[in-house]
Amino acid sequence: MISGDSIVALSSGRLPAGVAVLRISGPQTRFVVETIAGGMVKDRAAVLRRFRAPDGTVLDTGLVVFFPGPASFTGEDVAEFHVHGGRAVVARMLETIAGFDGVRHADPGEFTRRAFLNGKLDLVETEALADLVNAETEAQRRFAIQNAEGVQSELYMSWRRRLIHARAMIEAEIDFADEDDVPGSVSDTVWSDIRAMIGEIDHHVAGFHAAEIIRDGFEVVILGAPNAGKSSLFNALARRDAAIVTDEPGTTRDLLEVVLDLQGLRVRLTDTAGLREAPGKVEAIGIEKARAKADRADLLLLLEDIVDPGDIGPLPDKAALLRVGTKLDLLGGQAARDASGGYDFVISVASGTGVDALLAAIGQRAARAAGDIGDVLPSRLRHVELLGETNRHLLRAVEGSAAGQELRAEELRLAADQLGRIVGSIDVEDMLDVIFGQFCIGK
Repeated sequence: MISGDSIVALSSGRLPAGVAVLRISGPQTRFVVETIAGGMVKDRAAVLRRFRAPDGTVLDTGLVVFFPGPASFTGEDVAEFHVHGGRAVVARMLETIAGFDGVRHADPGEFTRRAFLNGKLDLVETEALADLVNAETEAQRRFAIQNAEGVQSELYMSWRRRLIHARAMIEAEIDFADEDDVPGSVSDTVWSDIRAMIGEIDHHVAGFHAAEIIRDGFEVVILGAPNAGKSSLFNALARRDAAIVTDEPGTTRDLLEVVLDLQGLRVRLTDTAGLREAPGKVEAIGIEKARAKADRADLLLLLEDIVDPGDIGPLPDKAALLRVGTKLDLLGGQAARDASGGYDFVISVASGTGVDALLAAIGQRAARAAGDIGDVLPSRLRHVELLGETNRHLLRAVEGSAAGQELRAEELRLAADQLGRIVGSIDVEDMLDVIFGQFCIGK
């Protein structure tokens, strides 16, 4: 599918920069290259040229690369101009290219959308490409690369092929039961495989939380009574003064968050208001937010002042918990050794004692929760929802023996269609604006 117009955008990073890359895709690409670069260039070779506007004005000197369609990222003719990364240079180049008839500035994600529409990528690979562009940690990069290379898509399509084959076998049995070249009853074999597939899909969907941790981060919430040392630990782990620290109870009123990179994983660390009875009106709102955040956490750090412990009331029972004794520096000798018995960790932010060990433990917890990054996991909530629909149809098929083979075969068709919607092979027009809108302009 070749579009009628061509699009252009800056595809490299924020300006100013040493080099800026301008990308153009569409039927006018060849003409634009011939005009601005003073003639056509060899395919897929970086060529040094002086770039000129149609009126002969020199714009810049740089490299131009031409990728003829369909062997290009978008499936159309594509060219890249590598120019000096000054704002004025880039603005004039874009203005000149967009001034050609049939050329306009690209919308967000439009290059990738054309790649999808021209069959160069499926939707899962497209979403993985967005993850790769936004990756901040090594785990996110590895997860995105794996999915961008089609591992996740191949799993879904292999299930779909099995369903199409199963449906064909059931329909053959219905239509040609008396023919010699149709095996005897295939139902038992088909429905046994469908039951196995239901288990495979359930197991796959169960990995979604691990995928969320890789993509969005492992959620760690610091809880404790006022003046338990929460903000001091928060600043120590963040390695900057992200939170205000004073001797006055109730200094922290709202949630404060920093993102850490631990063992290549994204870890979101949240400091919260001190938990206590009878707080002021504003502080009460902060405490309510703290408890709500704790309910959603992957790991709670419960801080307690070793010298002056405080009661914080009930805690969520579903999240993992590390009990941390703070202000170890205020105790000495035997008292410090005795105090360590009731805690998972005892620390002193003032002296640094125990902080690195606690940080390492958080990283280990995050790594265990994320599991093996090489596993094939559902990377989007929409995948989980469509896989859930798939299994609902499959369950109706395997449990519907009284309904007749025709209706059971129809459930297999509907299940296969749900898998097709994940990769974008069936009825996905309503999703495209949402999916491609997450990309930056130029991608």
